[in-house]
Amino acid sequence: MTTENRVESRQDPLTDPISERGGYDETETKVGFWGHPLHAMTVAFPVALTFCAFGADALYWWSGDVFWARASIWAAGTAFLFGLAAAATGTAELLLVSGIRVRAAAWTHAVIAVLLLSLLGANWGYRLYGYETAVLPYGILLSGFNVLVVSATGWHGGKLVFDYRLGTSKGS
Repeated sequence: MTTENRVESRQDPLTDPISERGGYDETETKVGFWGHPLHAMTVAFPVALTFCAFGADALYWWSGDVFWARASIWAAGTAFLFGLAAAATGTAELLLVSGIRVRAAAWTHAVIAVLLLSLLGANWGYRLYGYETAVLPYGILLSGFNVLVVSATGWHGGKLVFDYRLGTSKGS
């Protein structure tokens, strides 16, 4: 390689082949009401309820009051059911919006979210037949692990929204 070729190759800007694909800039939500993205609205419930299940488990461990074990099964079950709704809207966004579908980070978020949904279902199913005895020790451990996974999923999803503006509305 001659000196002239080396200088020329240093001046060529690096390009991202993914960003050159058609539809890369199409990131606006297609699953929403009046410009409000449904996925962003539905994910708040399973996230909050996952933390509630862990909190109820901790309060049951601390107090021994059966109310908290019962609250935990309701929180775990509702987190799973709302998680199904969030998964449906998120999957629709992933498949319908080309600017989301082309990014690896969106697929990473989707895979972690599927793992979370599986864990939420396991947490609820584990408690269905004997919610009071299910809390200690495995119920609270599963709830704690769910908190870690929901935090990772939320971090990736938030990064997609706040850094790349994926699945949002451009407004009027």
